[in-house]
Amino acid sequence: MGFIFVIAGIVAALIHLAVRRPAGRAELVDIFLLHSLIFNVGFVGVFFGFIPHVFYADFAAEQIGWQTGSHFQYEVGFHDGAWGILGFLCIRFRDRFWLATGLGWSFFMIGAAWGHLLDTINNANYAHNNFFMIFVDALIAAILLGLLALRYWWVPRRA
Repeated sequence: MGFIFVIAGIVAALIHLAVRRPAGRAELVDIFLLHSLIFNVGFVGVFFGFIPHVFYADFAAEQIGWQTGSHFQYEVGFHDGAWGILGFLCIRFRDRFWLATGLGWSFFMIGAAWGHLLDTINNANYAHNNFFMIFVDALIAAILLGLLALRYWWVPRRA
């Protein structure tokens, strides 16, 4: 499911590029970064994190291979929802807001990937939404960090 948002961010950026040609490589990176923040932080945080962990907590736990009935689900859900809001706010706010949102979410995604990996190794948890998320979470972090690095190398410094 999370992989769908990775693809959706790329497709949305390509549609954006088909409608409006970028002025240069810096604007090209900005377009891909914006759509990555919207889909990989905004949509993932709200629709893949907040909604399932808060409103369908036991179902989400079963899909991940976790124990049901834990209040920890709500913490994870509201955490993801808060980041999701920041991802959507990237539409309005730019520059350092993008940096903070992308770095923070990437840090969480790396930690989530590591947690899913440890759960797979230590508990033989090969549930789809545990094992597959190792790769999706790591991919999201890599995409965001790569685009942020390109942005801050290629985009002129803003005041």
